[in-house]
Amino acid sequence: MNGDKASNRLRGSMQMEPNTTSSIPAALRASLIDIWAYGFLGITVGQLVLAMLILSAAMAVRRLFGYVILKQIRYWSKRTSSVIDDAIVEALAPPIRFIPIIVATLAISTFLVVPPQAKEIFGEINRSLVGFSIFWGLFAIVVPVGALLDGRKAAFSRAMVGWGVRVAKVLVLSLGAAVILEIWGIRVGPFLAGFGLVGVAVALGAQDLFKNLIAGIFIIGEQRFRNGDWILVDGIVEGTVEVIGLRTTKVRRFDMAPVFVPNSKLADNALTNFSQMTYRRISWIIGLDYHTTVDQLRQIRDGIESHILGDGDFVQPPEAPTFVRIASFSTSSIDVMVYCFTRTTEWGEWLKIKEALAYALKEVVAKTGADFASPGSAVYVETMPAGTEVFPLQQQQSSAARPGPAGPQPSQPTTHNGDKPDAVSRQTK
Repeated sequence: MNGDKASNRLRGSMQMEPNTTSSIPAALRASLIDIWAYGFLGITVGQLVLAMLILSAAMAVRRLFGYVILKQIRYWSKRTSSVIDDAIVEALAPPIRFIPIIVATLAISTFLVVPPQAKEIFGEINRSLVGFSIFWGLFAIVVPVGALLDGRKAAFSRAMVGWGVRVAKVLVLSLGAAVILEIWGIRVGPFLAGFGLVGVAVALGAQDLFKNLIAGIFIIGEQRFRNGDWILVDGIVEGTVEVIGLRTTKVRRFDMAPVFVPNSKLADNALTNFSQMTYRRISWIIGLDYHTTVDQLRQIRDGIESHILGDGDFVQPPEAPTFVRIASFSTSSIDVMVYCFTRTTEWGEWLKIKEALAYALKEVVAKTGADFASPGSAVYVETMPAGTEVFPLQQQQSSAARPGPAGPQPSQPTTHNGDKPDAVSRQTK
C-alpha cells in the first residue's frame, strides 16, 4: 500500500512539472500585452512605438526623396539659359527634403486612436508644419528673386535690392508667424490693435530710429551712393561704403577702421561721392625761377602741353578742359598752371599717371636750361648799431649781394671799432 501511494505521488509530481514550465511563457506574453496596451493620454505604447518607427523611416528617406525630386527639377531648370532658376531650386532644397516629415506626421495622426481633443491637437500640428514648410520655401527664394532684379533696371540698384531683400525676409517671417499663431487659435488682429495704441508712445521714444529708417529709404531711392563707393561727409566720415543698412550705413575708413553712421547723418548733410567722378583732375602750380627767359617759358609751356595732349591717359579737349598757362608772378617765382583730367578715376592708376607727368615736366624744364624757384627773401639794412663788428665773410657776402633799389649806393662798411657803416646789403635764400 505504502509503495503504491509513493508511486502515485511521484507520478503526480511528474505530471505537474510540465504545466508549471509552460505557464512561464504565457505569463510573459500576458505582461507584454499589458505593456503594449498601456495607454498614456489615450495613446498606447504600441502606437507610440509604431509612430516612432514611421518618423524614423521618414528621417531616413528624406535625403533620398530630396535627391530624386531635386534631380528631376534640376534637369528641367538646366534646360533654360538663366541661372536664377538654378539658384531657386537650390534654395528650395531644404523645404523639399522636409516633405517626408510632414507626410509621416499626417500618417501618424491618421492611425492613432486618441480622444477628439488630442485629435484636434494633432491636426493643428499638421497644419502648422504645412504652413511652416510653405513660408520656409518663400523665405528661401527671397534672395534668388532679389538677384533676378539686381541690375535689370536703373531703379534696382544693388543697395536697393539688398534693402528690399531684408524687408521681404522680415515680412515673410512676420506673416508666417501670424499664420501659425492663427492656426493655434491665437488671434493676431487684437494684438496688432493693441500694439497700435502703444505705438504712439513707442514712436515718441524711437524718433531717431524711424528717422534713420526713412533716411535709408531716401538714400537708396535717390542712389546717392552704392556699396563700394568712396564718399566724404565733412566732419562725419570719409571712406568706402560696405553695407547700407536699415538704420545705419557701414563705412570703412582708409585706415581700415569701420564706422557705423546713422542714415540721417548721410541724408541731411552734403555728401561727396568720388566714385561717381567721370574723370579725375590734376591741378598744379609750377614755380620757375625769375631768371627764366620768355623763350624758355614758351618752350616749357609748349612742351608740357604737347605731352598732355599726346598721352592717351589724359582726357582731350573739348571732352574736358586742359590748360597749361603762365598764371602769375609770385613773390619768388613765375607760376605756371597745369590743369588736366585723367580718364581713370581709380586712385592707384591716377597716382601712376600723375607720377609720369611729374617726370615729364621735370625733363621739359631741364631741357630748356631753366630751373625751379625756391622761396627766398632779400633784407636791406640801412644802418648798423654802434659797436657792431663786420667780419670779412659778411663783407664778401655784402659785396656779392645783388644791387638794391635805384638811387645812391651805400658806402662800404668798415671794420673800425666804433665806426658806423652807412649801409650793409645781404641776401639770403
